[in-house]
Amino acid sequence: MPPAATPAPAPDRDGARGGLRATRNPLLLAPAATPAPAPDRDGARGGLRATRNPLLLAPAAAGPLAALVFVLATALARSHPLGPYTRNVVDLGQQYLPYHAYWRALLLGDTHGDAFLNWNSGFGAGFLGDIGTYLSSPFSLLVVLFPADRPELALYVITVLKIAAAGAAMAALLIRLRPAGRAAGPWPLAALLGAAYALSGWTFNHGASVPMWLDGLIAFPLLCLVAEWARTGRRPVLGPLVVAVAWIANFYTAYMATLGAALFLAVRLFTADATDAADATDATDGTNGAGVTGAAPAADAQGTPGAPPAARRRLAALLRAGWTVCLGVGLAAPLVLVVFSGTKYADPTPETVFAPASWTELFGRLLPATAQVNTPALFIGTPALVLALSLPFNRAVAPRVRRAWTVLIVLVTLSLQWGPTHLLWHAGASPNGNPYRQTFVLCGLLLVAAWLSAAPGVPRPAALLGAAVLLGALALAARTSPDIDAWTYPAAGAAALLALAAALLALRAARRAPAGHAGRSAADPRPAGASRALPVAAAVLLLAAQAGETAVGGMRVERQQRAEVAWAPRIGEWQRAVGAETARADAWPAYRTDPGPLPGGNEPLLLGGEGADAYSSLTTENTSRTLDSLGFGHYAKGRHPETLDNPVTDAIFSIGARVRSEATEPVRQDAAPRGTATTTRTPVPPLVTVRPGGPGAVDPADSAFRNQELLLGAAVYAQPAVRRTGTTLTARCPAGTALWFWAPEYHGTAALAGAAPVDYDGRPPAVRAAMATLGTVPADGRIRIDLVPEKGLTLPDRPVGCLDRARLAAAVARLTATGATRVTATGHTLTAELPPGSTGTAVVAVPRTTGWRCAAGDAAPVSARSHRGLIAVPLDGRATRVSCSYRPPGVRLGAAAGTAALLALLATALLARRRASRPAGASPEGRQEFTDRPREARSSGRDADYAARRTGA
Repeated sequence: MPPAATPAPAPDRDGARGGLRATRNPLLLAPAATPAPAPDRDGARGGLRATRNPLLLAPAAAGPLAALVFVLATALARSHPLGPYTRNVVDLGQQYLPYHAYWRALLLGDTHGDAFLNWNSGFGAGFLGDIGTYLSSPFSLLVVLFPADRPELALYVITVLKIAAAGAAMAALLIRLRPAGRAAGPWPLAALLGAAYALSGWTFNHGASVPMWLDGLIAFPLLCLVAEWARTGRRPVLGPLVVAVAWIANFYTAYMATLGAALFLAVRLFTADATDAADATDATDGTNGAGVTGAAPAADAQGTPGAPPAARRRLAALLRAGWTVCLGVGLAAPLVLVVFSGTKYADPTPETVFAPASWTELFGRLLPATAQVNTPALFIGTPALVLALSLPFNRAVAPRVRRAWTVLIVLVTLSLQWGPTHLLWHAGASPNGNPYRQTFVLCGLLLVAAWLSAAPGVPRPAALLGAAVLLGALALAARTSPDIDAWTYPAAGAAALLALAAALLALRAARRAPAGHAGRSAADPRPAGASRALPVAAAVLLLAAQAGETAVGGMRVERQQRAEVAWAPRIGEWQRAVGAETARADAWPAYRTDPGPLPGGNEPLLLGGEGADAYSSLTTENTSRTLDSLGFGHYAKGRHPETLDNPVTDAIFSIGARVRSEATEPVRQDAAPRGTATTTRTPVPPLVTVRPGGPGAVDPADSAFRNQELLLGAAVYAQPAVRRTGTTLTARCPAGTALWFWAPEYHGTAALAGAAPVDYDGRPPAVRAAMATLGTVPADGRIRIDLVPEKGLTLPDRPVGCLDRARLAAAVARLTATGATRVTATGHTLTAELPPGSTGTAVVAVPRTTGWRCAAGDAAPVSARSHRGLIAVPLDGRATRVSCSYRPPGVRLGAAAGTAALLALLATALLARRRASRPAGASPEGRQEFTDRPREARSSGRDADYAARRTGA
């Protein structure tokens, strides 16, 4: 006899059949006819092996998928290490590569400095703030696993791992936002959308070239998980620890991620009652949240007499979330407060007025293969975007959920374009360059919307049609955007076609589902695997659409960046030759060794030595202003001082060895550079010298030549009156002296008559040109300088100085005779032995920045004084030793705040443990962590964001 017919599921409260079969979504592998076991606290199905747990499978698949697609994009772009072209664009080559090379050396004990102070850069610069800015991510520790000469490979692997972690974190979040009646949604879809988040346009356009920001990309979904724990009163210890790690890894983007997680929590609190009410009704019907017949769970707290009202539960959740964030930020305070203090003393950049991108440009950035620094990178993949846009039209999702998430995404999008909210996203300061750094949060919210729409099943045709029309309107509006690439519309169109084919196969599979599962007759001649073929084919097409479009778009973004922004060459024989010369000449602290300039920046961090070059967001104002006053040049509006090859400043800063190098072939993007290097040694005074009289100040009105003489303590330049006729300068100087030309705002070339021209690159306020020598003054003493300006000609009052080397040698000999007889330096301290009876002022050749404390003899250390921008210690004739040590500003306050937060966390942990260990008889239901109220019985759809029915599209 044929088997008895399976009874139809009981109708839900609206009369619609519940119990949607899993094959409504082709990416869900398990059949829906088997009722889902009630979820445990994490939503995992009881009894399932870990290897089949969707909560583990989703992130485990998302991470490798994101990494694979990113690597594929790199290969298609032919970028190093998978091709010949450099990846070192903008700050990637100028900051992050040198910092990671130095970080490796520091971790292995191969540097002169320590975590507090970096002796290599800026003639001695604080380093703990730089660690918190660039290097505090746990992933950065992996640099020690790579050879010293392969920092590019190390940084690339770290970048790939961060992207993989971001994808896994987002998938872990999505899979826990489960549809009604199921322990988890379709894990392959969660994995695909998690990878889409990790590979958004923001990642390719900004995160991949500023790898420290990728920690914020990881942090956003993790902080949303913390918000979920706070909402449900769980994990009071792990939550603050996650917040602390996020803020330590990169506090800047963690701040943005925290704001995004707060918005996520607000919507979850607002929409929870909609699904909770549905769950309570389902419980009275004897069904779970999806309408599957089963034992009736206990009523929801909302329907239980004496239960806390919704407003009280929301307030409790907000208080728990606030406490969690406060604890986490407090634990991170020892590093965060140092960075914050460092920003107060950093060289201020010119105020930036936010200019929002046009809506045409914003819509264009939703499409693939678009790259621009000043517009929001919103690409998440055309298939994922269609799913996100289908949410407002998807009536399978509870109305309150649809409306709340749609409103949130619209408001966040508007917040990108409005000045006050722009400042809120960026912690009150409009950034210089890239005004849309928070865009990854909006990308994450769009993918949450995509998941909410697609997790319960393939959206109905009407919802997909509405999304397609909306996407077409956006694409049409973006057609005039300057960011649109030749590959944009072809890539988006191909992805849309593949996604359409996947949707058609999925819908067909859904219609055939009843014959393929619980209702399938034993005499059905079709093979058991036939019901899986269409869902698998749909999944493959969807994967091909999303991954293929992303890889092609990423390839185009990398190529556009190489063509349009500043770049540095790969590390090659040139850098290795300079590094080898620097290591041979280094004799710190007897004198400094300057590795000289190379394409890129931060050469002392990358190659060793101790020079002026230092590119950091925390370069102090005093360092920048002191070096500017002496004729040094700078980039990045003062935060990147560059080296100066000048014998007077070499004497002032005790640079006894200087490496000079040149390329032996043109520097190209597609090849590692080759070059030669030589070392020149010059007698210079010690790092600590003694000057008569008290400390002096720098006069910004003086010329750089005069300021050099005041700091040296001797007149060594002749500064003639200069006559200007058009673009020709004439003057008279002593024959045989070295002619130096100082024009910090000049952009063009300058040449002494009969000599080769010298380039000047002044572009105020971003770039300040360093002084340079034009040659030797001829025997008649007449000099003529020919200028070829590329823009307006702006010169200082005294642009010419003629250096008398004999006078300079005499000054060096005098300073050496009266200076320190022995200098020792450790991680962040410096000690000098002085000749007996020294009076006046001991001057340390280190910029005087906040944090230095010095003492003469056995006196107590006090805040260091300044002598024309350098550290000064007054001498009374009795002290024969001076010592200075550096303590980063904010470190003591940060340590105190961190200790207080740790104690509060321990108290929280003890309280939670005490509540959890109460006798069962005292609390049959158990107690909620934080609130101490009775734990509520939960229906199987307790955390669902979906109505308990499908009402049609």
